[in-house]
Amino acid sequence: MFSLNEAAHCTLLTGMDGPWYSVTMTLSARNRLEGKIKEIESGSVMTHVVVSVGNNLVESGITKRSAEEMKLKVGDAVTVVIKSTEVMLEKK
Repeated sequence: MFSLNEAAHCTLLTGMDGPWYSVTMTLSARNRLEGKIKEIESGSVMTHVVVSVGNNLVESGITKRSAEEMKLKVGDAVTVVIKSTEVMLEKK
């Protein structure tokens, strides 16, 4: 339901203090989950972000600098991009 079978395209805004430039790129990651930020907790170096995806939560650790540059805040709509060599399944 959430995985894609083709390359994902995204647009990034780059530049620390401006001006900002729009850069379009293709990502090789196939698994993208649309959600909203539920919680953000920043430390001295890393930021822990909790994203609500349907009835599930996905947690991500990103650098504090990245979180600040992205101006992330609770309630923001984001896409969780998962790039992994292993994805495990559990059947109950």
